[in-house]
Amino acid sequence: MNTRLCMLASAALLAACGSNQNTPKASDGPAKSALRTPEDTVAAAGRIEPLSEEIKVGSEIPGRLLEVRVEEGSRIKRGQIIAVLDNSDYQARVAEARAELHLRQAELERLNNGSRTQERQEALAATREAQAVVTNALAEKGRRDRLLKSGDISRADDEQADREYQVAIARSDEAKQRYSLVDAGPRSDEEARAKAAIELANAQLAEAEARLSKTVIRSPISGIVLRKNRRAGENVAEGPDAPIVTVADDSAIRVRVDVDESDVGRVHEGQRAYVTADTYGDRKFWGHVVRVGKVLGPKNVYSDAPTEHVDTKILETLVELDGHPNLPDGLRVDSYIFTKDAPK
Repeated sequence: MNTRLCMLASAALLAACGSNQNTPKASDGPAKSALRTPEDTVAAAGRIEPLSEEIKVGSEIPGRLLEVRVEEGSRIKRGQIIAVLDNSDYQARVAEARAELHLRQAELERLNNGSRTQERQEALAATREAQAVVTNALAEKGRRDRLLKSGDISRADDEQADREYQVAIARSDEAKQRYSLVDAGPRSDEEARAKAAIELANAQLAEAEARLSKTVIRSPISGIVLRKNRRAGENVAEGPDAPIVTVADDSAIRVRVDVDESDVGRVHEGQRAYVTADTYGDRKFWGHVVRVGKVLGPKNVYSDAPTEHVDTKILETLVELDGHPNLPDGLRVDSYIFTKDAPK
């Protein structure tokens, strides 16, 4: 009897075990046919970067920073003033050049307009007066010639009248020349020199204004300030090697992926992809391949694993992420590019 009970119990236990094996578990997930094999995916290391990469904004001329108007994280627009150098000397040069230009323009205007009406009238009156003196001197000379013939005056008196007549003629000629000069327009050579002086003054003003404009540093793009490299009061050198701020166009977030040379034939634009990062756990950030490089080069992203091959050649590939995720620039990620249809 006891043996029969044991046999029945064993049969029931086996039936129960078989029933449990045929019942699907809630944690089994999708069918195995939906899983991707390694042949469907290219895995590679990558790094987060903004659309424009990083742009170091510096000064075209050396100087001392008067102010820096942005902070890290500030939103900026193209052409917005980022910083200003101490430019009092440049402002003075602009004012000096502008004054010089006004002076040269006034000189040309005076040449073109000639003498004022009052100056012409004075010169004409002097000419007429000198001519009247000539007329009187000629009359006096004729009178003395007659007196000399009648013996009423000496020859010395007659010669004095002749000298006074010659002096009157000379003064009359001088007055006529002065009136002609006052009444005439500018000579062609004088006008040419005046115009050349204006051109030179214009060029000097443009140069001074250009140098002044370089003391105002503007953003070359719309985007965000990643780093504030210098502060007000610091001296800066010229060129991008001494940046004042570092900016980027973050209107889209991209991943620069190091695709191993053995996988380059499997990657092309338009393929779906996703990235993960340790700090975000199992979260996936989806996107698609937007550019595949043309030249193999050294690796850009390293995993710090002791067994990693650092001399492997890679092809830089850009993946643009969907939805503008809030990922920090420079974050190291693991990238997965689907060489066939991506899972839904």
